[in-house]
Amino acid sequence: MRTKILFFVLPSLVVLFIDQLTKSIAVAKLESKEPVELFWTLQLNLIRNPGASFSIGENLTPIISTIAILASLAIAYLGLRETNLRIKFLFGVVLGGVLGNVVDRIFRKGDGFLSGEVVDFIDLQWWPIFNFADVALVVGLPLLLYGRYQVERDLANG
Repeated sequence: MRTKILFFVLPSLVVLFIDQLTKSIAVAKLESKEPVELFWTLQLNLIRNPGASFSIGENLTPIISTIAILASLAIAYLGLRETNLRIKFLFGVVLGGVLGNVVDRIFRKGDGFLSGEVVDFIDLQWWPIFNFADVALVVGLPLLLYGRYQVERDLANG
């Protein structure tokens, strides 16, 4: 039983920890500074995003925050119920990504309840600026959906 819970909780905590650590470092080192060029088109460029992905819905931050909290509760419920360890692990990665941005919306500066801005700092210059939580979501969610599809297909084929 503990192993099954660890397959869900541990990836969530690791993603959340790495996300918050990298955001804290980005804020400390990049606040009010010019972008730091690394290589090719990759640079570190601090922005604060009050909206959803691609800064959509900048005026809807409390609503986006509430939806993200509800989504994290649903992901936690489904992840804890999951029996396949690979899928359980992916639920954990996705939950960690969602929580990384929810923590920002709750605890980072903003104008009222659930109005905090998400810290983004990874800038490819040809894609919207993002963070580690976003990476976990963009990688974890498609893998989770594909994994669930495979499990369901295998069950149907008996």
